[in-house]
Amino acid sequence: MTAPAVRMDGISKRFGAVQANRAVNLMVAAGTAHGIVGENGAGKSTLMSILYGFYQADAGQIAVNGRAVQITGSAQAIALGIGMVHQHFMLVEPLTALDNILLGAEPHWRLDTARAQVRGRLEALMADTGLQVRLDSPVDDLPVGERQRLEILKALFRGAKILILDEPTAVLTPPETEALFVTLRRLRDAGTTLLLITHKLKEIMALCDAVTVMRQGAVVFDGPISQCSLDQLAEAMVGRRVHLGRAQGATAARPGAPLLQADGLCWRDALGVPRLADVSLTLRAGEIVGIAGVSGNGQGELLEMLAGMARPQAGTLALRGRSFTPAAWLDPASARRLGLAHVPEDRHRCGMVLPFAAWETAVLGYQASPRFAGRWGWMRRLAMRAATAQMMDAYDVRPRNPDLAARKFSGGNQQKLVLAREALAPEHAPTVLLVGQPTRGVDIGAIEFIHGRLRAMRDAGGAVLVVSSELDEILALSDRVLVMDRGRIAGELAIADCTEAALGRLMAGAAAEATA
Repeated sequence: MTAPAVRMDGISKRFGAVQANRAVNLMVAAGTAHGIVGENGAGKSTLMSILYGFYQADAGQIAVNGRAVQITGSAQAIALGIGMVHQHFMLVEPLTALDNILLGAEPHWRLDTARAQVRGRLEALMADTGLQVRLDSPVDDLPVGERQRLEILKALFRGAKILILDEPTAVLTPPETEALFVTLRRLRDAGTTLLLITHKLKEIMALCDAVTVMRQGAVVFDGPISQCSLDQLAEAMVGRRVHLGRAQGATAARPGAPLLQADGLCWRDALGVPRLADVSLTLRAGEIVGIAGVSGNGQGELLEMLAGMARPQAGTLALRGRSFTPAAWLDPASARRLGLAHVPEDRHRCGMVLPFAAWETAVLGYQASPRFAGRWGWMRRLAMRAATAQMMDAYDVRPRNPDLAARKFSGGNQQKLVLAREALAPEHAPTVLLVGQPTRGVDIGAIEFIHGRLRAMRDAGGAVLVVSSELDEILALSDRVLVMDRGRIAGELAIADCTEAALGRLMAGAAAEATA
């Protein structure tokens, strides 16, 4: 019998008071795709970081291809044929794709010679795997899907036969995800062992041969995919029944007065490329409006215009009785005063300062509020910490430690903290909430929680705009759906008229068959 590609026995790891892994056993058959799932903070990424040498276990043994090993660093893991593709890409953006692969693995002291040698090997590797990357383009110029392929190509170039992928589709569009899965199936069929860390259970069911479910640092289920259903996996992850999708008998939206209205928004980037072209929309009290579309079709730019983070070259905006034109556009501070809150698409770049403590992140943008600022602008730190503790309780942010650095929270808990800050504004709750990618990189339990909070805001009379690349999420949340294609609104559908097929046609640029 062939030895397992990976065997981990009794792995335990503690970080201070947090027990990240509790006597974890994992066995992965060679040449298979093995899913590792669990809520944020369940210990799955820690376990894989131990396998890749980022951390050393406090207890336990590891065997690779039947041989007991001590992995004390990533260089040793690479030498053992283990590669890892991280959720947040480890690329030097100003360098070309070729130089990123070459970096740290130069076969010759002369750079031009090294490049020539590596290029030949890479072209053969790309032909074998289907991982096509423009080698001479700077990473800055590559779309997200191509960056993902570059990371995988970099690992394979270094000889990886065991490939760990941490949330590989978190920033990919549905077409990019399907293209990635074609490549991963090809790699698996050629003998590469895949370990897939993901929150997306449909992907586990579609790609993996076996799955391990972790909860609170321990394994709670381990077995072949053929022996489990999607609902069973979700329940194992969370420890209770999880309800996702559109609830049966859910309260129907009762749209009221318009709270935000944008007309004819146009914006060209620095190269003169139109990113928004005559975009108009209305948000009414008591409804959730979803915006669907393949990423990069203007959704992000639209959110920034509506939130006051960028100024259009043409168009008007009306918010709570105030009118704005490009000459005097809305700014974020004014938006907050007018009851508009914004959860950005990229929480790391725009939503928080990662080295800051949680209590500092939780008041960003609201630090001048009388609740938080004393005479002469001095911060009321006790009030800020107390407010953060309340946010953490209300939004189930774990761990409930206002002094912990924002970067040390899992992605789902970071998202809940940003959402809590915007939904529980210190002066008054917002009446308009703009949310970009609300559950990107978030586990299934947190998805259910966040969706519930967005619906509650709608039911309280607020207007919610949701931009998501996940069609399941758009269909589960929205009362009305707009589809964007090449910077324009390609169509508008009432939720009763929405199907994935109808949305897909609009996303591909087809004319709307029905309008709301």
